[in-house]
Amino acid sequence: MSDVPAKTPVFDADIAVIGAGAAGLMTAIYAARTGCANASIHSSASATIDHARDVDPPELRHDTTRALRVVALDGAPRIGIKILVAGGGRCNVTHHAVREQDYAGSTPAAIRRVLSRFTVSDCVKFFNQLGVELKQEETGKLFPTTDDAHTVLNALLQAAHDAGVDIRSPMRVQTITPLPHGGFEVAGSWGALRARTVALCSGGKSLPKSGSDGLGLELAKCLGHTVTQHVIPSLVPLVCDAHHWVRTLSGLTLNAEVRVVSGTGKHIVSFTDSMLFTHFGLSGPAVLDISRHLMMERTRDAAASLQICFLHDLKDGLKNNSKLSCTLDEADAWLLDAKAQSIVSRLREKLPERLAKTLLESVGIATDRTAKQIDRDRRRALAQLLCAAPVEVVGDRGFTHAEVTAGGVPLVELDLSSMHSRKCPGLYLAGEVLDVDGRIGGFNFQWAWASGFVAGISMANSLRS
Repeated sequence: MSDVPAKTPVFDADIAVIGAGAAGLMTAIYAARTGCANASIHSSASATIDHARDVDPPELRHDTTRALRVVALDGAPRIGIKILVAGGGRCNVTHHAVREQDYAGSTPAAIRRVLSRFTVSDCVKFFNQLGVELKQEETGKLFPTTDDAHTVLNALLQAAHDAGVDIRSPMRVQTITPLPHGGFEVAGSWGALRARTVALCSGGKSLPKSGSDGLGLELAKCLGHTVTQHVIPSLVPLVCDAHHWVRTLSGLTLNAEVRVVSGTGKHIVSFTDSMLFTHFGLSGPAVLDISRHLMMERTRDAAASLQICFLHDLKDGLKNNSKLSCTLDEADAWLLDAKAQSIVSRLREKLPERLAKTLLESVGIATDRTAKQIDRDRRRALAQLLCAAPVEVVGDRGFTHAEVTAGGVPLVELDLSSMHSRKCPGLYLAGEVLDVDGRIGGFNFQWAWASGFVAGISMANSLRS
């Protein structure tokens, strides 16, 4: 046997960030910034550093007086596609009020712990420092005042450049291999590099043309993590049965309450917001918000269904103790209160005429009839459609049209104070690869900024400790 000692690994980077989307850029920026700041501190205490070098194993010794080498690798031909398409090309950076209740997936307490480290005010300050001024709209969403997503992406790329981050694309990472004495080899068809730590910020499966096609989830599993049993599209339009009346109303938009009910009729969750009828079914904010809840509920209860309440604001004038915004009896009473008014005229008080006529036609009621001229069964059938119209949803439009992914690596497998893996030393995770997905309105970006912030500063500090 040879007495020649094993060759000490040479690292091409201190930190390799896999994915240069919102979470990846944030991780890289703060890792580089923190590493640079720490280098200044350590350079004034070189004696202490020299002593630390004598204690560390040879393969992990490093010069703590220099800035950390941070490399961000992205497989997409263009960096930041999701940022550019978000908010209709304006990039909904965050929301003015972000709570853990605005998210699904992992537990609210776990989500809150990460969000609290980088708040909305921190986000606004961060972008202001980058020269991006944000404005709040009536919905609570915050957009750049330029109404151009390029403003956000360009500022992030400039911040990464200023911090010394080396962004490389298209360089798709296909394997991440832990090295025997610490660190990782990151490889793809382009070659390989070695890094002392790795941040997995590769996204989920939504909008695969952006590069997040699910490979990151497979990489996480190869490194010892689990992934939730169900990984499905979230914030995605819903496809309805080809013969359902909703498909005849394409282009119509209105505010409505959409709700998921179990096979036994139990109310599961509901959202009230704008809704859009399309040639394939339903879309719009309310539908996007509820999509993951319906499809995830169906993994447990195949009979779970979607209902629409068109009289969601009726409770404003009623003493309603029900969890529902409008009950069948209340809707029926509202119809009868029209007295001699024609039924279509009554419906037009709350609904667009196209929808009013479609509902009447579906239950066989002539538009010129008054409520009292309609037999009780037909009137009650109409009232049922007004307060809880059943919609036969046959699926969703898939990851290609989804804004985010529901499911991923559970937060319980991370140390949430640092986003460090509990399964693989030296690995950190942030962003959509984790089992956290938020409502429409900037919530998913806020999760990306917050989780990336925590991961970035933690990686740098761990290498300087």
